[in-house]
Amino acid sequence: MSAAPQADVGVFGGSGFYRFLDDITEVVVDTPYGPTSAPIAIGSIGERTVAFLPRHGGGHEHPPHLVPYRANVWAMHALGVTNVFGPCASGSLQAHIVPGSFVVPDQLVDRTWGRADSFFDGSIGGPVHHVAFGEPYDHGLRAVALAACRAEGVEVHDGGTVVTIQGPRFSTRAESQWFGSHGWEVINMTQHPEAVLCREAGLRYAAIALITDFDAGLEGTDIPAVTQDEVFAFFEANVETVRRVLFRALQSPLPADRIEAGPGF
Repeated sequence: MSAAPQADVGVFGGSGFYRFLDDITEVVVDTPYGPTSAPIAIGSIGERTVAFLPRHGGGHEHPPHLVPYRANVWAMHALGVTNVFGPCASGSLQAHIVPGSFVVPDQLVDRTWGRADSFFDGSIGGPVHHVAFGEPYDHGLRAVALAACRAEGVEVHDGGTVVTIQGPRFSTRAESQWFGSHGWEVINMTQHPEAVLCREAGLRYAAIALITDFDAGLEGTDIPAVTQDEVFAFFEANVETVRRVLFRALQSPLPADRIEAGPGF
C-alpha cells in the first residue's frame, strides 16, 4: 500500500452513481476480505484528494446483501481516508418527505440478516470487540452535508431514521406501513453495515439520502409498488444534483482526525 496514492476523503456511490471524478487514477487494493466492489478511483477536488468507490460495482453487479462492505471500508482506511460520505438512493416512509428531497439521517435501524457486518467477529482470527454505536453518524460531517445541500438550493431534512432492509426485493405494503408507524423516515438497503464498519475502522461517516420514491405502504395513500427501473431512472435524473452537493461538501472544511477505532486499526 505504500506505493498507492493516498486520499483524505472517500465517497461510496450508490445505485445509479458509478462515476464521479474525471481525471483519476484507478487503484486496486488487496484486503483481508477479498476484492472491493470495483477499483477505487482517486482524483483531486481543489487541494483535497478523493477516493471514489461505487458500492454496487461499476455495473451494479453486487446486490445490497452481497456488497463486499468490509473490503470496501478496509480499503478506504488503507488509503488514508479520514472522512466518508455515503450518498444513497432511498425511499420515503413519511408523506412530508417527498421524492427529490434529501435527508441527512442521524439514526439507523438494522433489519438485515446474514451480512458480514463487523471486523471484530473473530471470523479471520482477529479480536472480538463491541463498538459503541449510539450515534451512527458523525455530527461534523452531517453538518457539512446539510450546509452543502442548502447552499445548492435543494430541499433537505436535518436528521431522521433510516431503516435498512435486506433486499434485494422492496418491502411489502404491510412491512412499509409497520416501518412508517414507528416514525422512521427513510428506507434503504445499504446503510448497514457500511456505517458501523466505518465506525469500527475509525472513519467519520455521513449519509446523504436522495429520496427517489414514496415507499409502498405510505399511510393514507394508494401508491403503487416501486420498481427498480423507476428508482434508477429517478436517481439518474437527479445525479447531477448529488454531484453538486458532494463537490461543495468535499471543498468545505472537514475534520482532520479519525475517530477512535477498534483494535487493529
